[in-house]
Amino acid sequence: MKKTYKIENLDCAGCAAKIESAIAKIDGVDSATVSFVTQKLKIEADESRIEDIMKVAEKTCRRVEPDYRLIIE
Repeated sequence: MKKTYKIENLDCAGCAAKIESAIAKIDGVDSATVSFVTQKLKIEADESRIEDIMKVAEKTCRRVEPDYRLIIE
């Protein structure tokens, strides 16, 4: 399943790269792309586990960028 999320309060391209790398390592994630320019996260993951995966992704990303928010498009 592919999903796109809008990201708010992502401050730099370096943070985007760290978030992308961290999300890509989560069990069940096939691919993840974070664009600092468009402020979007595109993720491809196991559909049956997407809610759990996104909870882990949220916690992981807050460690890198505490003020960011994910919004489902």
